[in-house]
Amino acid sequence: MTKLKLGPLADDRPVKLTVELPAAVHRDLAAYAAALAAETGGEAIAPEKLVSPMLAKFMASDRGFSRRRGGAKD
Repeated sequence: MTKLKLGPLADDRPVKLTVELPAAVHRDLAAYAAALAAETGGEAIAPEKLVSPMLAKFMASDRGFSRRRGGAKD
């Protein structure tokens, strides 16, 4: 089995953000949450908890974004 890009999720204080996702994306998030739980041996988490770490991982790996941002992190 290939290793997932996300590891165990940190328990962090959230900022509420409301978004609408296509049903197919939600199904994929639910499947990813189940795969992550199986890989890490942890409990299954709600799919919406994956959105933030996935976005963070995506932005961290985007070289163009990093260059524009000047490598600064908030």
